Amino acid sequence: MKRGLRGRIILLAITTFVAVYCLLPTFGVQIPWAQKITLGLDLQGGMHLVLEVDLEKFLESFTDRQLADARGILEREGVTLVSATRTGVDRARLVLTKSADREKATKALRELSSLEVTGGSGEEILLGVAAGQAAELRRNAVKQAVEKIRNRVDQFGVAEPHITTEGDRRLIVQLPGIREPQRAINLIGQTALLEFKLADDEANLEEAVRDKGKIPEADQLLYDRKEDVRGNVTRTPLLVKRQPIVTGNALVNASARPRSDVPGWQVDFQFDQEGARVFGEATTKNVGRRLAIILDDTVVSAPVIQEPITRGQGRITGDFTDKQAADLALVLRAGALPAPVNIVANLTVGASLGEDSIRQGIRASILGALLVVVLMGVYYRWSGVLADAALIVNLVMTLGALILLRATLTLPGIAGLVLSIGMAVDTNVLVFERIREELRLGKTVRAAIEAGYQKAFVAIIDAHVTTLITAAALYYFGSGPIKGFAVTLSLGIVINLFTAITGTRVVFDWRTSRRTLTHLSI
Repeated sequence: MKRGLRGRIILLAITTFVAVYCLLPTFGVQIPWAQKITLGLDLQGGMHLVLEVDLEKFLESFTDRQLADARGILEREGVTLVSATRTGVDRARLVLTKSADREKATKALRELSSLEVTGGSGEEILLGVAAGQAAELRRNAVKQAVEKIRNRVDQFGVAEPHITTEGDRRLIVQLPGIREPQRAINLIGQTALLEFKLADDEANLEEAVRDKGKIPEADQLLYDRKEDVRGNVTRTPLLVKRQPIVTGNALVNASARPRSDVPGWQVDFQFDQEGARVFGEATTKNVGRRLAIILDDTVVSAPVIQEPITRGQGRITGDFTDKQAADLALVLRAGALPAPVNIVANLTVGASLGEDSIRQGIRASILGALLVVVLMGVYYRWSGVLADAALIVNLVMTLGALILLRATLTLPGIAGLVLSIGMAVDTNVLVFERIREELRLGKTVRAAIEAGYQKAFVAIIDAHVTTLITAAALYYFGSGPIKGFAVTLSLGIVINLFTAITGTRVVFDWRTSRRTLTHLSI
């Protein structure tokens, strides 16, 4: 046996063994380092969510942060303000105490990264986000939302989620096989903006609650929400400084654990180096004051700072269950969404449709496979049986590749498999017809096989490459189901080239290498 032939046989045997090994768990065999094939939403059921990012709220928050930076810049330059307020989604207004400071303030405000002076006169300075930059900020907000939601879903443990954008502000989230839909909605939809702000105990809280216009400009009115075992909710007002000391962006870790003082759960967190430094300095300067821990504009707790907290560690206590604490720790680790997201559509897909589709697909595949096997066997005899074996190996390898790549099999993906099998049949037909032509010309069996594969090779490559380009275009421009079709079709095409050209060729070469054939059953 030639060395090249032996190497091809070993390669074919190894790849077939690996594919079969990967497929065994799908048929109930428990083996290490392998898993079942992952089914898509249309085959196993799950949840389909359409979310909309509140871009206006995002721009408002961004403008507020820029406005806070403007206050800090002017304070550093010795410019005092009468007021600094946001006048629109991406517009703000500063009022100086002296018009003489206007030029100095305008020059200092050039340090702002995204807020620019747009007008005003005398003591008034108008600021705004440039139109082009606002559009870029919106695009980045949607991209960040996709990234944060993907991080949360990955930590939640959903296999092969599909998360993509639709339009300029909508997100499509598909969670196959989800077992706790409401918990998933809570995780995905929670903004999870964690802030640490000092309480303003010197301001008149009763007056601020009674008249919102009496709230100091540097403060904001929030509520501590508590719910007892009977479901009664109490909301306790608290005035806090608008500017946070530090936010959840400075967290490097968060974990849930039982409380040691009372029954319940808490979330421990750890700041990064810069966050720990800032938090340590703030708590050192404000010993004896209350520090509000705020999650999504709701006060979780407001303990008194007993001593400086310099180690960069802390905890969030509340009426948490174990799942609530674990979910809160999860979203804090994944990071806050850049803006609130609203659920536009929530569709729970049952697995019954998938079961029917799988059943009908299996029936259709078996019927089609039987017809192909019989036709190839009758028309091409022994060579047709060999082609049938190559088809089976092709299917096994394609499914094994799906498992290795952790790809998801969807209903359109099954269609891609069927189409790739059809192309495999077409490939064998091209080769066999060429071999027949060469035999009719009087060539020997070995020479006919050699010439048949060589002459059919160009047509086979042309057909497969053009189909592969089409599949690549479908994957790049298509959505979830279309991508599933493109993935299985691409894998089937690549593997088909291997099984149809290398696989069947190996058998032909092996037979002709053992003895001189005078007749070929084809």
